[in-house]
Amino acid sequence: MNRVPKRPAGGKRLGAGKEVGPTEIVVESRRLFEGRVLKLRVDKVRLEGGVEATREVVEHPGAVAVVAVDEQGQVVLVRQYRHPVGRPLDELPAGKLEPGEDPLLAAQRELEEETGLLAGAWRQVGDFFTAPGFADERMRLYLAQDLRPGRINPDEDEELQTFRLNLRDAARAAAEGRFQDAKTIAGLLLADRLLGEAGR
Repeated sequence: MNRVPKRPAGGKRLGAGKEVGPTEIVVESRRLFEGRVLKLRVDKVRLEGGVEATREVVEHPGAVAVVAVDEQGQVVLVRQYRHPVGRPLDELPAGKLEPGEDPLLAAQRELEEETGLLAGAWRQVGDFFTAPGFADERMRLYLAQDLRPGRINPDEDEELQTFRLNLRDAARAAAEGRFQDAKTIAGLLLADRLLGEAGR
């Protein structure tokens, strides 16, 4: 099995140097686990210099997160308990993609399910890997405005509390380290900058 992993779409490479950087050829791949959300595989790879190494890879279907901002400039957040870290976290509404699902439709679905809100204006503001050292999860961030009531319908295994903060204050809190969730930090800072440049 000889292949070069595909490079997903994204922004242009920053900095000087060749457009195509170092690559690794997969010479062997084993699937160790397949769960409801995640899969785990171990790849043996060959580097350009001929050295072989082992890579443990968590496969994830991808996810979306939504920065929903109302007419008063408040952002909608959710508080939920996160078992892996053993504590509640304040986050943007978010969720994983279903197989073959369009990311924008997933973002619209997650916003309504978790917050009971619909939005009339949508804009993608981010597209990044959450932990490329060991996982292939790709996160798309959306800015949602022109909010109106919908129907809240969280997953059966989710217990959420929704609340709102002034976006500028939330972005300042993110910059000061008062949020611990990476997608939320990125989303708040990006949305605050974009809306600030647009004069809100």
